[in-house]
Amino acid sequence: MNAEIMLENPFITYGYEAPKYFCDRETETEQLMSLLVNGNHTALISPRRMGKTGLIHHCFANPRLSEHYYTFLIDIYATKSLQDMVYQLGHGIVRKLKPKGQAAVDRFLQVVTSLRTGISFDGQGNASWNISIGDIKSPTFTLDEIFNYLQSAEKTCIVAIDEFQTISQYPEVNVEAMLRTYVQQCRNAVFVFSGSQQSMMSEMFSSPARPFYQSVSLMFLKPVAVDKYEVFAKEHFQNYGKDIEDGVVRAIYERFDGTTWYIQKMLNQLFAITPQGHVVSLADIDKAETQIVNQNEEAYKDTLFQLTVKQRDLFIAISKEGKASQITGSPFLKRHHLPSASSVQKSASILLNKQMITHYQGIYELYDKFMAIWLRRM
Repeated sequence: MNAEIMLENPFITYGYEAPKYFCDRETETEQLMSLLVNGNHTALISPRRMGKTGLIHHCFANPRLSEHYYTFLIDIYATKSLQDMVYQLGHGIVRKLKPKGQAAVDRFLQVVTSLRTGISFDGQGNASWNISIGDIKSPTFTLDEIFNYLQSAEKTCIVAIDEFQTISQYPEVNVEAMLRTYVQQCRNAVFVFSGSQQSMMSEMFSSPARPFYQSVSLMFLKPVAVDKYEVFAKEHFQNYGKDIEDGVVRAIYERFDGTTWYIQKMLNQLFAITPQGHVVSLADIDKAETQIVNQNEEAYKDTLFQLTVKQRDLFIAISKEGKASQITGSPFLKRHHLPSASSVQKSASILLNKQMITHYQGIYELYDKFMAIWLRRM
């Protein structure tokens, strides 16, 4: 995107637009790019919505990488099997190669022959992906071909696999070991393994019992410093003829534990409801928050409806605590009128698998902080 174009709202909540709409991360950007250009596979770990994917996009947009490497970002969050992952990997590579022209896609298809019949070109040479997941008849064979392509590509490839911990839930055995072997043998590609389930990611890369042990550089992404966010927000408001009082960004930052997406969402809403020539005050924070929560109320109700009574009661109990610990202990059970410790443990396991709650260093929280606010208001 042309950096000179002004967006209607400068506070991006999805995707990546341009460096000027990206807050800080200067140190992290330099660290990640240095690791990659020096050939280090990297595990990028942080809580969900802290900005891992945005950081990867930001690095990939930097000429230092974009002009000298092929960069691929593959999101496997919704995948359920090796077949799903191979589909996303192939699709993601073709999608990134399309703007480079038919020759680049043809080069891919010369190696990945198992996908050749599912990709066609129009009169202008634009590639069309006509493959369904079911067309991946032999995932291991296609995966082997894809890694052969990465190994033989004209440029060194940087492949980022987002929500990498998902592979540990696949029904196929030894997926981690197989991928570790492919990654180790592919000398023309550097990998970023990004993940938001911190305990699982740490286990995958730090446990001597796991295939990826000591195979990557670990990088833990922390919140952007609040003073950086204050400058970033104020500049954007003022560029559009608006302003924001001192203390507003800090109040939002503290309310949402510095989590990037929630800060962006709140600033986006505050920007949207503030007319030109007006100033955002502390009193506007609750107004913006309420509007966001109300917009999603029906979705929250539907989420609760899909839970069993025991799962719902635990979910609400964790939301009311904010940061819950020792959830199987007697004080927690009595405080929230919950059944036995074993019942709570079972419900917690299900909620974790549904990725509705997080668990890190003994602390349980709801993934969706706006839904937690809605529940606390019930």
